[in-house]
Formats: sequence, structure tokens, C-alpha cells
Amino acid sequence: MAPFGTTIFAEMSALALQHDAINLGQGFPDTDGPAEILEAAREAIATGRNQYPPGPGFPELLDAIAAHQHRFYGIDLDPRSQILVTVGATEAIAATVLALVQPGDEVVTFEPYYDSYAATIALAGGVRRTTVLRFPDFELDETQLRAAFSERTRMVLLNTPHNPTGKVFTRAELELICSLAKEFDAWVVTDEVYEHLAFEGREHIPVATLPGMWERTLTISSAGKTFSTTGWKVGWVSGPAEAVTAVREVKQFLTFVGSGPFQPAVALGLGLGDEMYATLASSLQRKRDLLVGGLREAGLEVSVPEGTYFVIADAAALGASDGVEFARSLPERAGVACVPVSVFCDDKDAARTLVRFAFCKRDEVLEEAVRRLRALR
Repeated sequence: MAPFGTTIFAEMSALALQHDAINLGQGFPDTDGPAEILEAAREAIATGRNQYPPGPGFPELLDAIAAHQHRFYGIDLDPRSQILVTVGATEAIAATVLALVQPGDEVVTFEPYYDSYAATIALAGGVRRTTVLRFPDFELDETQLRAAFSERTRMVLLNTPHNPTGKVFTRAELELICSLAKEFDAWVVTDEVYEHLAFEGREHIPVATLPGMWERTLTISSAGKTFSTTGWKVGWVSGPAEAVTAVREVKQFLTFVGSGPFQPAVALGLGLGDEMYATLASSLQRKRDLLVGGLREAGLEVSVPEGTYFVIADAAALGASDGVEFARSLPERAGVACVPVSVFCDDKDAARTLVRFAFCKRDEVLEEAVRRLRALR
């Protein structure tokens, strides 16, 4: 793990604190989620649900996850054998990669990639193979994608809606990825934590729903982004029972169990009405537009995200030749923190001057950040 060092999020958050800057670097909301979910957590604590939960997760949460997958995607799961509750999606990813990837196996990822992917593949002794999504459209390149596969490909690690680009993979793109996974007999592991944060009517398509993919797909999601409770760390993985069992055997030696009193609260949240889900997406779309407009007014070229919490901008228009140095200087220069995108890439040149901002903040915070960024011009 020596090459990985301190995460960029810790570094940028420390700089934001040092310079009293608005932190648009790390993707967590600055408001709490629905009141009924918070009250359910308090009730669970007050009524003694504070000890180890069952290894797979509390039964009501397993049932709620199964109901959610059926309700939104028509996926039918056995809650007792095909779902595992984890300590956030990060643990689900780690346990899944460690369960399925042996030293020397290759894992295909899409860069820029979420930083835990690279670290987890390294922990498993796997070999990372990437295909680049290029600013500003982040389109999938079929030739480059095919070149990333080989006879040693064990897994495709796919994030949609995609952090950090905000891209929502289309059905045609997913079908291309799946055709290669089937051709090379690879698992597809999908990180879908932003599944309810797709904008302007774009459809989130779980890979597990595509023809011939159920038996080779493990689906990961979590409550943190959907319910604005990122600190609760309640995630899950679902898929074929044999594969979920393998993930559980690894997970028990990572955290064993966790997030006990929050699990019943998440179960309640997953059953909330469609209005809650629609309001979440529309609210974040409005915040996206606020920040995108401000970044453009500040002189940055922007890729408008189709989902997630994040927007990527090119700082070259402001004279930046290196996004890392730009991000490190921004808290002091403008009182705003972001993160450089190149730290999520193997091909550093493809993202040399790109930076990522989070818009999952209160309107007044975003408005003040925009005011500060405009002053850079």
C-alpha cells in the first residue's frame, strides 16, 4: 500500500480547514436526510439494538433491499442467501474484490476511477487494466475497452452513475461491456451508490437486469448517498448466492458486522414513497445547475454531469497547467477546495488540468463558493 499514501480527500479537507475554505472536495451533504429515517435510528438505539447484528444483516433490512430491487428494477432476490449487508459500499467493494480476484488476475476499470478501486485491487494482488473516459463527453471508446481485456481478465469493476465524472452509462455502453465480460468469462461488479441520482430523466440500468448477466454480476449500493447519511456506512452487495457467500466469508474478517442501529432505519428509508426519491434527484439537479453556472462564470470549461454529486471542470482556462497544484492552491487563493482528477487516473495526461467539485451542499454555501470563484477572473 506504500504507493497510495494519504487519500486526496484527507489532504484537500485539511487545506480547506487550514484556510477556512468552503470544502467542495469531499462528497458528503451538509444537511441530514429524511426526518423519519433519523427518528428510526434514534428509536433503534433507545430500544437496545446496539449489539452485533446478524452477520448477513438484520432480516428487515435484507427484506427491504430485496423489495427495493424488485420495486425499481424487477430484480427478484432471496433476501437470506443473495444479499449481504456491509459497512458501506467501500467495504462491499473490498470484500468482493478480495473474494473473487487472485494474484495476477486482471480487473478492468474505467478511469478516472474511485480511488478505493486501485487500492483494493492492489490488496488482492490483482492487475489493474483501465479504459479512459475523456473530458468533456466521457464517451466509452470501444477499441480501447476491448484492448483492456485478456485471457487473464477476472472482473470488470463498473461505477454508474459514475464518480467522479457524473456520467450515466447508456444501455448500449453497458451491453458492450457485458458482451466483452461474457466473451472473456469475467465477473461484472457494479458500484451503483448513485443509482437514484440520475438527472433529467436519464435511466439508471442495473447490469444484473441485462440478458445473460444475472449469473455473473454482483451489484453494490448503499444508503449514504440516497438518504444523505454518509456517516452511517450501511451498504450491501447482492447477486448469485454462491458469490455472495464468498464475499461474506471475506467480509467477516474485515469488520465482522457493523452499523447495527442504523440498519433498521435504512430498512424504513428504502420503503419510502416515490416522492422522496424524485425530490432528492430534482433538488440535486438544481444544485448542479447552480454550481455549473458559477464555474462557467468563473471562466472554467465544465462537463455537465448526468448524475451523482460531482462536476468536473478544466482549470486550463485559468492558466493552470497542473490540476494537483491548482487544487492545492485554491483554498488559499479563493477560499474554495476541490480535488484534482488526475489522482484517479493511470493516464495522468488525460486529466492533467481537470478538477472535481461537489454540489451536495446547501444553496447558500454553493452561492458563496461561486462568488469566491468568480473573483479568480
